[in-house]
Amino acid sequence: MIVDTAFLITAYVTLFVVIDPIGLAPLFMAITQGLDAARRRSIAVRACLTAIIILSVFAAFGEAVLNFVGISMAAFRVAGGVLLFLTALEMLFERRSKRREDQAEDESPDPSVFPLAIPLIAGPGSIATVILLSGQKPGAEGLFMVIGVMIAVVTVVLLLFLASGLLAPALGKTGINVVTRLLGMLLAALAAQFVLDGLRDFGFAS
Repeated sequence: MIVDTAFLITAYVTLFVVIDPIGLAPLFMAITQGLDAARRRSIAVRACLTAIIILSVFAAFGEAVLNFVGISMAAFRVAGGVLLFLTALEMLFERRSKRREDQAEDESPDPSVFPLAIPLIAGPGSIATVILLSGQKPGAEGLFMVIGVMIAVVTVVLLLFLASGLLAPALGKTGINVVTRLLGMLLAALAAQFVLDGLRDFGFAS
């Protein structure tokens, strides 16, 4: 079996840029603010495993999954953008912190599936990317190559998630609050871009 090195490099670079592990690390730190190290590790692992499963399914079955339930990629982008915007609002107005104070005796909500796995790691962009890459290399060999590259990129995400905990003590509570609000703004802008991309696909925006 001859390995298509050029395809592997192209696929890795494309997925790395789309998923953006470096950009996700500070978001992970902000979303898991106030949690202990063990819980942060658990959330990071679950988020990455969930994203790998989701992206593998879309790599294997492609657009058939969305078509089966009657969902277009444009609609998926809009829905992902709206959900992401709600998370950004929580980060901007400290609703997440207030909820934790009100539920002091309860376990805090688990963000591993939403918003970390979906739509931050396995979002419309990365899902569309694995679908396109699988289409470029049809067959089992191409599927394994795409899934292998995707796992390699998500592994980088996991390593950066785990390393992000080292930044929290350096920033302190005030620094984390400032970073959380700044990232909330960026997350809101990213959410708006998802919605605009979806509306453009529908023909509602230019």
